[in-house]
Amino acid sequence: MELTLCVVLKPDKSYARHYDGSLIRETDMSDIVPPEVRPKPVVPAKPPNVAFLGHSVGHVGAHGHGGSHGSSGGSTLLGYIGIDSIIEQMRKKTMKTGFDFNIMVVGHSGLGKSTLVNTLFKSQVSRKSTGWARDEKIPKTVEIKSVSHVIEEGGVKMKLTVVDTPGFGDLINNDNCWDPISKFINEQYEKFLKEEVNITRKKRIPDTRVHCCLYFISPTGHSLRQLDIEFMKRLSHSVNIIPVIAKADTMTIEERQDFKQRVRKELEMSGIEFYPQKEFDEDMEDKSDNDKIREAMPFAVVGSDKEYQVNGKRVLGRKTAWGIVEVENPNHCEFAQLRDFLIRSHLQDLKEVTHNIHYETYRAKRLNENGGLHPISSSDTQESNL
Repeated sequence: MELTLCVVLKPDKSYARHYDGSLIRETDMSDIVPPEVRPKPVVPAKPPNVAFLGHSVGHVGAHGHGGSHGSSGGSTLLGYIGIDSIIEQMRKKTMKTGFDFNIMVVGHSGLGKSTLVNTLFKSQVSRKSTGWARDEKIPKTVEIKSVSHVIEEGGVKMKLTVVDTPGFGDLINNDNCWDPISKFINEQYEKFLKEEVNITRKKRIPDTRVHCCLYFISPTGHSLRQLDIEFMKRLSHSVNIIPVIAKADTMTIEERQDFKQRVRKELEMSGIEFYPQKEFDEDMEDKSDNDKIREAMPFAVVGSDKEYQVNGKRVLGRKTAWGIVEVENPNHCEFAQLRDFLIRSHLQDLKEVTHNIHYETYRAKRLNENGGLHPISSSDTQESNL
């Protein structure tokens, strides 16, 4: 049997009639011919080295309202938005203003406080003094000496202020020798607070608050002195205290580990909380990282600003009768751990804890004492800036 196909053209329509002797059906060909293929909308190109953002929470409609179209799991963004550029914006703005970091060193004379700070920042940023000269009178009270330097590295400028405390623990009677230090720390909080409550305050308030206090423990190998316990107990709620064991090369590895464990136990029994405090851990990742740091404290360190030749390399170290103690060698001391912790991983957190915890505690106390601070006049502001 023959099957004949006849195509009949009609206006705007095309029909097909199928014959096998009689009319079977009439079909609209527009249902069969595929529609015209339209080009896809142009998608903005994603900048190089930028990760794709994944899924959005929902579409944004023509009137600005968020809507959910398609599947309930959200929709994939069609192009790069640029939200991640805010990090670069913040970096540029911060690079223009620079950073402030104020570090205090506390400990009796001869523990290498100035040398360690110079080693940390690889510069002569702290006063160089090995002790009191014969013709120099030992001060009757603890003195506070501040030295500021601007350090630049990789285009980043940081104003570093080192606060030294000569005379601490050097007297026969050391009762209340921490009072001048506590007074200095609170004075910096007070100065910052007065600038904040001033009606015509500065756009950027100078930050002289102490962000970190390195407390140097004598390498006795036995236990903490009562002066050490009293100082850290009284100031641990006012400033971030980081205890370090000075001149750790005077002890063997076994003596050093036993001494570290004994110091940690004494600090815990005395209720002394050193930085980083457990209650300030924001999430599990911070807690995991900070737990490792707390287990390693106090860091047993060695400081030196002298270079020696070791295996064809120039290294910072201390020369002894049996060899060179390399400062940055983790097998010799824990200086590298202290440097990475203090500067490379927790410097910004030290500043934030100082502002959000210690300074806020002082501010709330001051504002509650007399029902709040009165705004200071412009003449008072000029005097405070001198």
